[in-house]
Amino acid sequence: MTSRCPVTRTRTHPFSAPNGVEMDPTYAHLRAQEPVSRVRMPYGGEAWLLTRHADVRAVLGDQRFSMEAGAGKDVPRPTEHPLPAGALIGMDPPGHTRLRRLAGKAFTARRVEELRPRVEEFTHGLIDGMLVGEPRAEIMEDLALPLSISVICQLLGVPYQDRSRFQGFSDAMLSSSLTPAEVQQKVEEFSAYMAALVAERRAEPRDDLLSSMVQAHDEGDRLNEGELLMLGTGLLLSGYETTATQIGNFVYLLLKDRELYESLVADPELVPSAVEELLRFTPLSVMDGFARIALEDVEINGTLIRAGEGVVTSIASANQDSTAMPGADCIDLARSNNPHLGFGHGIHYCMGAPLARLEMQIALGTLAQRLPELRLAVPADEVRWRTGLQLRTPEAVPVTW
Repeated sequence: MTSRCPVTRTRTHPFSAPNGVEMDPTYAHLRAQEPVSRVRMPYGGEAWLLTRHADVRAVLGDQRFSMEAGAGKDVPRPTEHPLPAGALIGMDPPGHTRLRRLAGKAFTARRVEELRPRVEEFTHGLIDGMLVGEPRAEIMEDLALPLSISVICQLLGVPYQDRSRFQGFSDAMLSSSLTPAEVQQKVEEFSAYMAALVAERRAEPRDDLLSSMVQAHDEGDRLNEGELLMLGTGLLLSGYETTATQIGNFVYLLLKDRELYESLVADPELVPSAVEELLRFTPLSVMDGFARIALEDVEINGTLIRAGEGVVTSIASANQDSTAMPGADCIDLARSNNPHLGFGHGIHYCMGAPLARLEMQIALGTLAQRLPELRLAVPADEVRWRTGLQLRTPEAVPVTW
């Protein structure tokens, strides 16, 4: 009969305060010595933490580990407020399958490719604006945020001039410092805003995703009001915040070690593999996310996970596992074998991955083409990082050329 592997200690998670995009060295130790370890989460008690690529990928693709079982409940988690019940990320099949199929129609390779000319045009326009006046700019405000917000607004059919509303809501949803009551207030305010947009599309449909979802049927079952609001809100926020954050992180890393940026200037064909490598290397979240709950006893790497126990998968650690990707502790923009988990794996694989890739590739490629002399305007260790959020987001990436 399988027994548990010995666990040396229960560690407090997270292991340390975030330091830009640097990983806590505890992860490297755990990958080597204790890949299935015990951690005490900030809220909800203890869970198992997985740090190796093979284990993380296996659990992400195994439906015996459920997000839905923990949604809305007091389970091990990184934030005071639980994962919202009914959110797509907190659903299992068959409900998840149905809603994802409807929402995923917006992110097919064909539809995303149709956006390429608009994304390229808008990116060039933003860089034109950067080139006016003094040779200084700030990547987050002048490029990353307006680009990602413009694209998702166009796709969904949300007015770009309303961006301050959903930026404020996004910050609240990704906050690790607001109280549940404060978050709930923002949820109610934004739900009212989305409900008004849905009512407009129901009365006067347009050629956008929100109109398509309003009219959507799946086996004769129309999306209900709650599903419409949940999907619209989730797509709007996930469609810009993470992409903008990673564009800022990527530019910071490329200019911190400027030889990396120069390699893109010299070889534009390197951009696609560079984006994949930066997705692999760059941790997006401050923490390791919400726990999946084991629905039955499952053995992972010699450790028995009991039914009902929580399992936290560290994608950031898995992406720096040298047993899966040799030299994973270094950036190799030409890396060809790159099975990273930057967009997740399994049924919760990011449906917006094709769009995010398009935006990241165009942003980095256009910068390298238009601004070959781009460099940080301050020393790398003076770049400031936002606090109180779940994402590792630079407060500003000042540049010059």
